[in-house]
Amino acid sequence: MTRPRVLVSWSSGKDCAWALHALRQQRAVDVVGLLTTVNEPFERVAMHGVRESLLAAQAAALGLPLWKVPLPWPCPNDVYEERFRALIERARAAGIDHVAFGDLHLEDIRAYRISQLRGTGIEPLFPIWTTPGDTPALARRMLASGVRAVLTCVDPQQLPARFAGREFDATLLDDLPPGTDPCGERGEFHTFCYDGPMFREPLRIRVGDVVMRDGFCFADLLP
Repeated sequence: MTRPRVLVSWSSGKDCAWALHALRQQRAVDVVGLLTTVNEPFERVAMHGVRESLLAAQAAALGLPLWKVPLPWPCPNDVYEERFRALIERARAAGIDHVAFGDLHLEDIRAYRISQLRGTGIEPLFPIWTTPGDTPALARRMLASGVRAVLTCVDPQQLPARFAGREFDATLLDDLPPGTDPCGERGEFHTFCYDGPMFREPLRIRVGDVVMRDGFCFADLLP
């Protein structure tokens, strides 16, 4: 029998990479692409601030095509939803059955994903859904598997800006202030994943300038 075809919602970070890894291990579905929202004027991944050139390098190392949702800046939510729906319509016409998300435990985010896809003929998947109490162990399981990532965006209202550009590793986990989700699930930080069991080969990157923009601290990653 033909396995259901899946797009993974791809932010360039460790959680979506881990979701991809989980799906490939389960072998119940066929992952056929990465669905990514891109800030069109700046040519960067929305919210994470990662250059499209690095996004393309990720996709090549994963062996998967990108399905981009180009967004203006600023982007009202109704514009985002309209462009997301247009891509979902194209995906359904191409025989896509599911979109998988790397969300971990925020119920409101999960409900929003479900509402986005309701009535489209495409069903959501949450392959790494867990509990807030499990994220410390989850973060260390990722590291033990060989996942490597860098913090590209930090919310200074939740985490000191100096964490931007740091390696996501055991030392960072030990240094996180009390109350911080070790996976950054509440938006404390976002990452760029450059190595792990889901990649054919690691990406070579370096950290460039670290800047404050729109209330967030961004570390610019360079090839």
